[in-house]
Amino acid sequence: MRALLSKAPGGPETLEMSELPDPQAGAGQVVVAIRACAINYPDVLIIEDRYQFKPQRPFAPGGEVAGVIESVGESVGEGVEGWAVGDRVIAMTGWNGLAEKVAVDAAKLHRLPDGRSFEQGSALMLTYATTIHALLDRGRLAEGQSLLVLGAAGGVGLAAIELGKAFGARVVGAVSSEEKAEAARAAGADEVIVYGRAPFDKEASKALAEQFKAAGGKGGFDVIYDPVGGDYAEPALRSIGWEGRYLVVGFPAGIPKLPLNLTLLKSCDVCGVFWGAFAARDPQANAAHAATLFRLWEEGRISPRVTESFAFEDGGKAIATMGGRGAIGKLVVRIG
Repeated sequence: MRALLSKAPGGPETLEMSELPDPQAGAGQVVVAIRACAINYPDVLIIEDRYQFKPQRPFAPGGEVAGVIESVGESVGEGVEGWAVGDRVIAMTGWNGLAEKVAVDAAKLHRLPDGRSFEQGSALMLTYATTIHALLDRGRLAEGQSLLVLGAAGGVGLAAIELGKAFGARVVGAVSSEEKAEAARAAGADEVIVYGRAPFDKEASKALAEQFKAAGGKGGFDVIYDPVGGDYAEPALRSIGWEGRYLVVGFPAGIPKLPLNLTLLKSCDVCGVFWGAFAARDPQANAAHAATLFRLWEEGRISPRVTESFAFEDGGKAIATMGGRGAIGKLVVRIG
């Protein structure tokens, strides 16, 4: 089979299309013939050895795929029961998604609903599962509360807008361009802020904080969803309400340093969001969230927005586009 491999640390230009032996399904596993692989920000980091996981090389980036089960391994416990050759599935692989086939634990599979494309299926779980865990488990978002979403036109940002509205919140999206603002509005944001590009000096940071405060109103935001970090974090935190929850999701703009006196003055929480570890530690709760997501998808209340697709050979370009922070919605690589 073909795979787009990282053989040494580096950017997307270092990836090499290579031939590998076909994977074999081990106990409790299936082999999925991949049809589509979504690209996420961790793919930018993992090939440069800047992610929290460092797979043994060579490996293919891409941890979120959709395809068809090609073979089924031996059952272990519940194992592969309920899965058969030919089933259309969504699979969370961690990495090795930019390949024609992958062996994956059956426990990491979700059934791809009829009528949904492989591209849509590959774009669902990572962004929406991260976000539902963030908003409900870490953010305790409730109906009638207010939610500020930074990076609101990216994959997780659009997911946060849609889920925030589905859970009855007033949602304010914050983005870096008018084009992205239109995407946030189309996803259902009640209000959109267009901010400038970091880095910010002291005056620019203060001005951005005032923008956020004005949007949050007198009481401030109940929940702030931050998949951006960098110089955007402190101004956003200054707009949080009493006993608000600040959700730390990612750092494409850099790892921020927050003044902790603000957390004291607002009696607020700063909460880390690590969906992968949550899913591994509490698979039943994660499965319940997944069931909610599939129900909301069926009802049309959420919908993965695949805004650009790439040929398999251009997988590196997809990762470069993600790394440039210009992407709106989800980027998907077509395979097979």
